[in-house]
Amino acid sequence: MTGRSYKAAGVDIDTGNALVDAIKPLAAATTRPGALGGLGGFGAVFDLKAAGFRDPLLVSTTDGVGTKLKVAISAGKHDSIGIDLVAMCVNDLVVQGAEPLFFLDYYATGRLNPETGRAIVAGIAEGCRQAGCALVGGETAEMPGMYNEEDYDLAGFCVGAVERSELITGDTVQEGDVLLGLLSNGLHSNGFSLVRKVVSDLGLSYEAPAPFDMEMTLADTLLAPTRIYVSTCLAALGTGGVKTMAHITGGGLVENLPRVLPAGLAAEIDTGSWELPAVFEWLHTHGNVERSDLFRTFNCGIGMVLVAEAGLAEAVAEVARQKGEEVIELGRIVSRGEGPAVRLE
Repeated sequence: MTGRSYKAAGVDIDTGNALVDAIKPLAAATTRPGALGGLGGFGAVFDLKAAGFRDPLLVSTTDGVGTKLKVAISAGKHDSIGIDLVAMCVNDLVVQGAEPLFFLDYYATGRLNPETGRAIVAGIAEGCRQAGCALVGGETAEMPGMYNEEDYDLAGFCVGAVERSELITGDTVQEGDVLLGLLSNGLHSNGFSLVRKVVSDLGLSYEAPAPFDMEMTLADTLLAPTRIYVSTCLAALGTGGVKTMAHITGGGLVENLPRVLPAGLAAEIDTGSWELPAVFEWLHTHGNVERSDLFRTFNCGIGMVLVAEAGLAEAVAEVARQKGEEVIELGRIVSRGEGPAVRLE
């Protein structure tokens, strides 16, 4: 009987070590004040005092990319999915007023492909750069038998901080406050189980031109990375006019806005105030997705909502525009009464 080995069982330690060496420069490029040390230790250390905080509260998030990964795997495009991973975490942090400080990732696959792994981590590093946080570590797991060879899964973990006096709770929101929407970059990272079902039922190829944008492949349009709103939201908070914010992810405007509104108040939204992006119109008309499901599943073109004091709403909007955002005045905060917490007019 020949000797057994971990490598023969499907796990190549040398390949894993080579990937770690390849991604060390990517992580190093994301360093920021407060981050101590590099990859390779058993844990990462962060110095809040060195980051400039006096009386900080820590805020933490974790998320994944969902079945958008299946599109990336099918299309063989892995360079931007890491941006999605970071975005899903840091956009959740910033709505509480927190500045993202450091990020860790978990990458699990059936067979480690160094080229694919490096592309994924390069995207994670780019997302961290956009968010201003340090990529301080993570875990790469090669698990044959758990995943098919080319399949992989991703999870992200982010920690941020906010001064105690600046934590966003939404408790000052009142009737008359203005809803400002920041446009999304397409689907972002939600609703892909439904999207993939539509693509399959219509017999479409990810490599073919998108039926709603013939200048791009279907894969490229669907894989457009989630916008990272951190810089914009932190700048908007500096105006003093932002009362609360909502990251519009799974559940859309209907499910996410109520999470940040006080009891007794509702968001009244004029759905005619912005043009539904082509991908959502296509899902509605060719995918036969009912409009009610569309707004409860997808962001429908609005990736972040800022609730601003009426008198300062224009100043908030102008700061967001200076950061490169397209800003839409969606509606206002009204008394809820007996109606739903979000009213789509």
